[in-house]
Amino acid sequence: MADKTKKIPHIKPINNFALLFVLSLFQLLTGVASAGANNDFSFKALATLVILVAVEWIYVGAFYFIFHRRNFELEFIAFFLSGVGLAVIGSVDPDACFKQLIIVIAGIVGFSIFVFILGNVDLCMKLRTPVAVGAIVLLVINLILGKVVYGAQNWVSIGGVTVQPSEFVKVAFIFVGAATLEKIQTSKNIIKFIIFSIACVGTLILIRDFGTALVFFVTFLIIAFMNSGEIKTAGLAVSAAVLGGAIVVKFKPYVTRRFSAYRHIWEDTYGMGYQQTHILTGMASGGLLGLGIGKGTIRRYFGNYLVTTDDVFGIICEEWGFLFGIIMVLSFVAIAVSALVNSIAARSTFYSIAAVAGAGMLLFQTALNIFGITDVLPLTGVTLPFVSQGGSSMLSCWAVLAFIKASDVRTYNYLLGKKGGAKKK
Repeated sequence: MADKTKKIPHIKPINNFALLFVLSLFQLLTGVASAGANNDFSFKALATLVILVAVEWIYVGAFYFIFHRRNFELEFIAFFLSGVGLAVIGSVDPDACFKQLIIVIAGIVGFSIFVFILGNVDLCMKLRTPVAVGAIVLLVINLILGKVVYGAQNWVSIGGVTVQPSEFVKVAFIFVGAATLEKIQTSKNIIKFIIFSIACVGTLILIRDFGTALVFFVTFLIIAFMNSGEIKTAGLAVSAAVLGGAIVVKFKPYVTRRFSAYRHIWEDTYGMGYQQTHILTGMASGGLLGLGIGKGTIRRYFGNYLVTTDDVFGIICEEWGFLFGIIMVLSFVAIAVSALVNSIAARSTFYSIAAVAGAGMLLFQTALNIFGITDVLPLTGVTLPFVSQGGSSMLSCWAVLAFIKASDVRTYNYLLGKKGGAKKK
């Protein structure tokens, strides 16, 4: 008979600074490779990765010693993905790489502030209406002032700075959904959130940003399912979406062309299938270990913008290797698993819903990007979270990650200690 008194072996926690050292070494090596990708060695590309490493050490050191945090798993994953993105951008356009670094640092600062705000549930409840109104205002501004880029009217230029309002509305969408359903779940609350969701998705369809609209819809399904726990609720929403999607495809020529290319890219390799066929060919030529940073062929077929945004996963698989591409995908899966684990022990429904919805949004957006460029799904043009070049996208990804961070009870252990609460041993 087994000894029931046998204790479960103690699992030693991760050594944060040892893991950070390994990550820093990797980033510095990729920085050197990225800087030497072109004929002239780019010190700006190398300096970008060096500064990123310094920022990471400052961040971990400050929160470890001042706030006594020990849970940095999510940040390490985001640091890793952001560093890979900077290395790719630096190998293509060192100037754009340095600009992207500034956005990454802004994202880290915003993430830190947002985590503090999310620690106060009562404050979040009070902010849900102003945040919802602000999101609608942003979408209206997008409708009025938005410029059409690559078929979608989702770019707004203010004072020489170009932003995508829909990226910030993603954060508001999760915040409002989780905050609205935190309190007693009345039909009035649910109806308000449904109206808000329809307004967001409908506006995105009007500006022809169908990829982001799809991301919003899947996030809505996650929030609705966590609220009701019933499959039929999600089924009704999916049925309505299929009907709406069929209408859009029929009356929007731009979308129809996208769908007509789906699964037929090899029939017109220099026309509608040009992008995906060249990406797939490049990925195949890279093999398991890759051709080396700067030695791929995909970057020769497309402009700097596509190579570092929509097609960034293709260039990574070709030059860094298919195995490395799998590691990146597993990084996003790890974020989702972390959110699920955190949601079970979260302090309130708000954190559970926000964490799972945020992780679902990031994971689904990743799937749309990777499966879109490989023709597994129709090409939607969404970015790869944390990796693709883009200011608005990077800021929103860090903000969404804050929802998952806030759901981890270890994040606010220092606050519990101040209030007399017991810390976990």
